[in-house]
Amino acid sequence: MTPGKYQRLARAEARRDRSTSEGGFVPHKPTFIQRMGAWIIYILVRAVEMTLRYRWEDRSGCPQKSTGHQFIYCVWHNRLSLCMKIYFGYARVRPPPHGLAALISASKDGGFLTGALENFGVQPVRGSTSRRGQQALLELTRWAKRGYDIGITPDGPRGPRYVVQEGIIALAQLTGLPVVAAGYHLGWKIRVKSWDQFQIPLPFSRCEVIYARPILVPRDATPEEREKLRKKLEAELLAISQD
Repeated sequence: MTPGKYQRLARAEARRDRSTSEGGFVPHKPTFIQRMGAWIIYILVRAVEMTLRYRWEDRSGCPQKSTGHQFIYCVWHNRLSLCMKIYFGYARVRPPPHGLAALISASKDGGFLTGALENFGVQPVRGSTSRRGQQALLELTRWAKRGYDIGITPDGPRGPRYVVQEGIIALAQLTGLPVVAAGYHLGWKIRVKSWDQFQIPLPFSRCEVIYARPILVPRDATPEEREKLRKKLEAELLAISQD
């Protein structure tokens, strides 16, 4: 199934979900300018990713082309530029029933990312640790129940860089879905002077993509066990995300 078909499915699910959305802080919707910029970025990303030379390494141990398996995929915030290639280009070898729902900041800046991911057919869920966190957690849980994979940047949206926040562990405990960490190393890239040192791939670069073994959070995990698993996930992401 192509990203365009996922986009239509996501929009239909979003319309169905409006009647059950929680109150509270209302996320900033993408402006017209943000949507135009997001479309330009979408075209540029698709063009650049087609030139990259990929090497895929799957350490997850999950069977290829198996259906009915859902996961929570996570990647560091500074590697968002190729997150859709990682998902659609490889993780989608294991097709779930529906698509992907991704957690995006409820801020104005998050509106731009919302527009970009919607172009890929991804269902945005707006929230963060500081804004609309509980509502976002509940919404992500509902999307998981509908058969969607979940995508999260565990150190976003404002860091600190390379520190896994506890929200992803809570989500894994609630949904029962395994967490699969993904990382990649670019041979040629631009590093932006931002809090996360965002990485922009340059055309024709080498890109080594690695998937770590899934981490499962038991439903009855104690706070101490959740903290151990959070540290384990952080260590896995650091190990497969060479700078």
